[in-house]
Amino acid sequence: MVPVQVPALLARLKRHLYPDGRPSALARAANAVIARQHALGILTPRSSVTLVVTGRRSGRPVALPLVVASVDGAQFVVSMLGEQAGWVHNVRAAGGRAVLLQHRRRVPVHLVEVPPGQRAPVLRAYLAVAPGARPHIPVDRHAPLAELERVAADHPVFQVHRAG
Repeated sequence: MVPVQVPALLARLKRHLYPDGRPSALARAANAVIARQHALGILTPRSSVTLVVTGRRSGRPVALPLVVASVDGAQFVVSMLGEQAGWVHNVRAAGGRAVLLQHRRRVPVHLVEVPPGQRAPVLRAYLAVAPGARPHIPVDRHAPLAELERVAADHPVFQVHRAG
């Protein structure tokens, strides 16, 4: 019997949970549970947060789990699903304002989009702290920055600034 390779298993799981790059019903349910866990700070690293932003269509708060990556003392959030992620559209519609990050307490933040040419170092740091994102970004986390630059335009990155 041949053991299943971990990368192959992760790729199959990714296809099941995120068909066409959008979360399935199962992924949405899991994200709701994980977002609550991150918000409460229960058994999660400090880099695990819940992003809360107003839905551009519904007008209701939308909460989802994210991982914060740090580069040279600055903090960033990355869209592992790329441009089509709903939270990216919601943040852009809100002008990066009226956004909260929560890990035990809610912190109002302003998210500023990083130009594609400056994203590669952030993607490398993100892949180091977000193992669940690795199947979604088609570059190895140890790849040279030039390879990360090749996919940087496909994965929006926002720098986190405390509001006020």
